[in-house]
Amino acid sequence: MPVTGVKTAQFGVIGLGVMGANLALNVADHGHSVALWNLESEWVDHLVQKNPGQQLLGAKSLQEFCRALERPRRILMMITAGDPIDQTMQKLSPYLAPGDIVIDGGSSYFKDTIRRESNARQTMVSFFGMGVSGGQEGARQGPSLMPGGSRAAYEHLAPILQAIAAKSDSGPCVTYVGPDGAGHFVKMVHNGIEYGDMQLIAEAYELLSRGLGLGAREMADVFWEWDRGPLESYLLEITARILAAVDPETGNPLVDMILDSAAQKGTGKWTAQVALDLGVLVPTITAAIDARFLSSIKDERVIASQLLRSSAPGVYNGDKREFIRAVHDALYASKICSYAQGMSLIRAASREWGWDINLRELARIWKGGCIIRARFLDTIMGAFERQPDLPNLLLDYDCMNGIQQSERAWRWLIATAVQMGIPVPALSASLCYFDGYRSAQLPQNLTQAQRDYFGAHSYQRSDRPHAGLVHTDWSKLSQQPAKPAGGKK
Repeated sequence: MPVTGVKTAQFGVIGLGVMGANLALNVADHGHSVALWNLESEWVDHLVQKNPGQQLLGAKSLQEFCRALERPRRILMMITAGDPIDQTMQKLSPYLAPGDIVIDGGSSYFKDTIRRESNARQTMVSFFGMGVSGGQEGARQGPSLMPGGSRAAYEHLAPILQAIAAKSDSGPCVTYVGPDGAGHFVKMVHNGIEYGDMQLIAEAYELLSRGLGLGAREMADVFWEWDRGPLESYLLEITARILAAVDPETGNPLVDMILDSAAQKGTGKWTAQVALDLGVLVPTITAAIDARFLSSIKDERVIASQLLRSSAPGVYNGDKREFIRAVHDALYASKICSYAQGMSLIRAASREWGWDINLRELARIWKGGCIIRARFLDTIMGAFERQPDLPNLLLDYDCMNGIQQSERAWRWLIATAVQMGIPVPALSASLCYFDGYRSAQLPQNLTQAQRDYFGAHSYQRSDRPHAGLVHTDWSKLSQQPAKPAGGKK
């Protein structure tokens, strides 16, 4: 096995796929020696041979790998979530000692991480679930890192994690998130916000393309312009780059050659499921998931497009500049709602599992490296600096001001999209969330009456809500409505 003169290593990486290999090289770039192990040992040989100037130590077995590490051992696993994590932990455990730290850097479900952390603690080994965002480029140049586990053990990890993390004007994009599953939970919600953001941008693209008839190059210019303002973000930047790309085979815009059927890995779905369990609204994220599911039934949609005719014109014939400005404003207001939903979900989970997550810190570490990095995160940081226990971002002055300035165009655009027959599920869900959240009175008094009528589920009286639940025998109170003239007797 090729070795670059290193006999012991300060950090270990298990799993040398794209993410694992890039993170290992990132650690080595910052002056730390790295031990490597992979199920396919030739991957280890390849990485060491390809990077002769780095402090890399390859190992043939997990036992050799663990012997090569300084104590307390710091080991990062970058392998497939699920059973492979449990199997690797089982194989690794005989070679670990009390005080060692094992990090799962994959996209594991947070409840699995809670279980694994509890099991590892029985042997005095610290298990971390760490969200890693930024893709392969972030892994190599600097990702956003979201570790959850023992606070004391984090002190042993912090020097390396801070070195390899992305840097923003607010510091390294890593922080101690909280105990056991907190890190993986936060990464899951990060991905949920990402789903919402991507769908909102896709709807803006659809409105400009289908509604205005703009070509890809024209839309690229629009997105470039927007990326210099309050909407500035990584996702907006890559959208402009995508729209400017030309297919070398046909000479057409490459985006036009891509099948409109989107896949997903599951973290967005987990976000929506957990939100339901905790009773937290995430309609923008849910709309984004639904949109991906709808996109996947391409064959059905093609048939429906031929059979289900509509009177909607499908195009906008008014002032193009006005329309583009309205899309911008609707996108910004909806983005605020999407982040508000994600932050509310994290707050609810933090209370449920006693994690004490600092939401201001999350906004800070998301400013660099991760997929949802955006200028708007400065606004979120400011909101939680002013009021750490802020229940919802919509109640922050800057966020309120942003929505109020965009609201008229937001409403007009969605109404116009409906008239044109262009679906905007995430933009619409965001507006409904805003309108519902600001409504002192909702129609669920009728819902409760219906539940009590058919199932005796009881209700609270609005004039004395703290007096307890009551049930009504509706059959004694209800009167039949008058029958229309000429009706049957």
